[in-house]
This record gives sequence, C-alpha cells and structure tokens, in this order.
Amino acid sequence: MIARQFFTVFILATATFAFAAPARADRCDDLAKQLAEQIAGLKVGATRGGEISLTHPSVTQASLGCSSRNRTNSMTASTDKKKPSDAYYDFIATASALVFTIPKGDTMNGTRRCVSRTNIIRGYDISSRYRKLDIRCKVEKTGVRITVSREKDG
Repeated sequence: MIARQFFTVFILATATFAFAAPARADRCDDLAKQLAEQIAGLKVGATRGGEISLTHPSVTQASLGCSSRNRTNSMTASTDKKKPSDAYYDFIATASALVFTIPKGDTMNGTRRCVSRTNIIRGYDISSRYRKLDIRCKVEKTGVRITVSREKDG
C-alpha cells in the first residue's frame, strides 16, 4: 500500500517537472533587448510601472511601454528641442517600426505629420491616427514628446 502511494507521488512529481515550462523573461523585456540589438547606441534601462526606460544619444528621454488590457506596447520619446532633428525622427520611426512590425516610412510620415499639425489653432497636444497607429504629439516650450501606440483588436 505504501509502495503504491510512493509510486503515485513519484509519477505526479515527474510529470510536473517534465511539463513545467522553463523560466523566461517577459515579452516586453525581450522586445527591449531586440530594440537594443537593432538600433545602434540604444541602451536598455530599468523597468518601472510597466515601462522600460531607454537611452539614446538623439533623444532626451525614451521608454517602451508594456502591453496593458486595452493597448499593445507603446513607444515614447522626447527631445528638448522645439524643432526635432532628423536623428530624433529616425529613432522614433525605427523603434516604432520594430515594435509594431510596420514599415519605417509609415511611422516616419505619421510622426512628422503629427508634429507639423501642432499650431496655435489646433493646439499643441494632438492625437492622430496613421496606418493603424495612434500617435500623440505634445509640443511645449521645453521640447517635443511623441507617443506611438496601437489599440488592441477586440
């Protein structure tokens, strides 16, 4: 009787270890590592509150937002210049293209269009939609901040 119980416990324990998945990093962490491999000069920082901080020479601040209940990942970058440089647009377009698997030209056009639409009449905080991407640009005296995200289907 005791041998049978031992055998049952042994089989259950073996099955548990055999079917257990190996420990893996979060998908968002994997995506940040892929970005660092693809974009020269990009360094991945700490994760806080569902966002991974990124550093790059062409931006003042950058972060990769992880998925939530109603959104997929988001890419945010800011600069301290009122008129962003081409390197800034190149960074946000490349990173967004890699995150959302969309052509870089589309993300470049969408971000440039969003910033060019900010003015005294329309306002300096604009949300627009371009090629299934939600692009929000905020232009202030201290600089420009662009956030690119995509809503989940559902």
